Amino acid sequence: MQRKTVPRVATKDAARDIVSGVALTGFVFAVSIYIPIAGFFSALFIPLPVIFYRVKLGRNAGSIVPGIAAVLMLLAIGRLSIDLWFFVELLLMGFVMGELFERRLSVEKTVLYTSAAAMGSTVLALVFYSAVSHTAVTALVSDYVSQNLQLTLKLYRNMGVSQENIDLIAKSLDHIQYYLVRMLPSIMAVSTLFAAWVNLLLARSLLRAKTQAAVDFGTLNHWQAPEHLVWGVIGCGTLLLVAGSAGRLIGLNGLLVLMTVYLFQGLAIVAFFFEKKHFPRMFRIFLYTLIAVQQMLLLIIIVVGLFDTWFNFRKIGPTATDETDSI
Repeated sequence: MQRKTVPRVATKDAARDIVSGVALTGFVFAVSIYIPIAGFFSALFIPLPVIFYRVKLGRNAGSIVPGIAAVLMLLAIGRLSIDLWFFVELLLMGFVMGELFERRLSVEKTVLYTSAAAMGSTVLALVFYSAVSHTAVTALVSDYVSQNLQLTLKLYRNMGVSQENIDLIAKSLDHIQYYLVRMLPSIMAVSTLFAAWVNLLLARSLLRAKTQAAVDFGTLNHWQAPEHLVWGVIGCGTLLLVAGSAGRLIGLNGLLVLMTVYLFQGLAIVAFFFEKKHFPRMFRIFLYTLIAVQQMLLLIIIVVGLFDTWFNFRKIGPTATDETDSI
């Protein structure tokens, strides 16, 4: 019987892709830890090369990229820590999303399942790290938040923020830490959902341009949140108004997560009208950047997304015809 062999060209191509994937992931990671301000934003894109090479190479070869990248991250950080798991979580997010791309799930399920996998693994990692270090999870989280607040204060000093403002922030650190620890569930959910959504959009465009494995999620500028979520907004708002301190914290955590969902809907509306009015691509990029850096504009987009539940600004429905998607 003649033995079947893998073509050398294909093997070389796969090896080259693996090296490229590890190099790209490592570069984004390096920017994230060595360039303070740019690093905060660049970490968001760590899942992107993992998604791309998972879809391009398949499960077995594609898993080598995040595997090697995780080892390199451990060597760079030098120890097991919450920071290390943050980056590993992003690698896991990319690999899981690549898996879900192949299953051809809806955009809602893809984002939700990816986010759930990332957040679930984070909780398990915290429990494991707590057991190994013989420290309570709450103490670990509180200490981590405290360290990051101190680093933020140091960064402000290096940026030339006035000493008066530095002193004011320093006096408020205990109160800031108190609320951040209690808001951490929603902060983690919001950041994970946002990272999953951004990487889904970018990976879809990248796969469409570079491979034949593009994933079709339909016309995303028609996307709408489920109508029943508005009752969650009403319920969380009610808790903020009438409940005690514990109830208000629950309401605030819930509102932050739901507002993120309506931010996505608001951005879909913006993209819909950008496409309808044929705005030039560079002008769209400028406006998206403006939305990202202006908190008031973000709030307006969220409100537009929420009220779209009643007003249907795009005048679309189940039978609406699709337009070119350009989110």
